Amino acid sequence: MNKKKFLNEIEEIIEVDAETLSGDELLEDLEDWDSLAVMGFIAMVDRQFSMTLDAEKIGQCKSVNDLCGLLGDKVSK
Repeated sequence: MNKKKFLNEIEEIIEVDAETLSGDELLEDLEDWDSLAVMGFIAMVDRQFSMTLDAEKIGQCKSVNDLCGLLGDKVSK
């Protein structure tokens, strides 16, 4: 998956307009980044990558780019 597709997936999860995220956004500044969005992110990662992420690692993420970083080389630039 490329980064643009990853950002589109996050936009769908938090229900914002397409092409609005750059990755630099702080999660705390995203109005709809809440526990339901975290669950949606976990489900997307499971569905797209067959990966299980540690909730503690997700909780340590400060930005959208940090979330992307959890996926390592599974997200290309």
